[in-house]
Amino acid sequence: MKLNKQNIIIYSLFVLIAISGIYYGQAISLKYNNLRIWQFENVLTLLIGIPFLFIQNKVGIPNFLENSLRNKKRILEPIFIGAAFGLLDIIVIKIIQHPEPYRELPPFLQPFPYSIFLYFSGAFEIEIFYRLIPITTILLIGQWIYKGKYFKYFLWIAILLTSIREPLEQMPSGTTWFICYSLITGFFMNFLQAIYYKNAGFLATLHLRLGHYIFWHILLGVYVQYFEIDG
Repeated sequence: MKLNKQNIIIYSLFVLIAISGIYYGQAISLKYNNLRIWQFENVLTLLIGIPFLFIQNKVGIPNFLENSLRNKKRILEPIFIGAAFGLLDIIVIKIIQHPEPYRELPPFLQPFPYSIFLYFSGAFEIEIFYRLIPITTILLIGQWIYKGKYFKYFLWIAILLTSIREPLEQMPSGTTWFICYSLITGFFMNFLQAIYYKNAGFLATLHLRLGHYIFWHILLGVYVQYFEIDG
């Protein structure tokens, strides 16, 4: 019960960050063009994940602050892995494909420090609907069918399905090599997230995505905003 309570408290704090981002975005909306601001309906969708917090251990997934896990597995390793994917995207997409300076922030970048709120909330939302809900549901079914006899098969089905979902949904246009790059790196990052989710819990997969977003969305945005546009 204590761990379930911790899950709820941390989850609620993340929801509050999303709400704060909405108010912050509304306050600066007249200052920036093309500012992406969440609606309060987005916050309501985050609440769908709450019931799944109570059955993490039941399906073999660690709770948010599982005592048996070290922060190295829950925080540091995932952040560094995500950062590597973020740096790779910067090299391929910004340095190789778009070396010329931007004249305005492109759609995947937002003004700093608002970007911190937006992309944290975005990462949180994605991990709810790409990891927390689907993997927990599939594992729960796997435990129920023949009393878990085929649980490992359901685990790998969950890992593979959630790994391919994002790359297919966000398949870019462009050259063949770039499409292949996006599919391969997207699949591999989501695959690692699913593995970390199973072994180290929701915070681990969230930190991996945040590691990617810190470089690809936030730090790149700082560079473009202050050194290319304003510079």
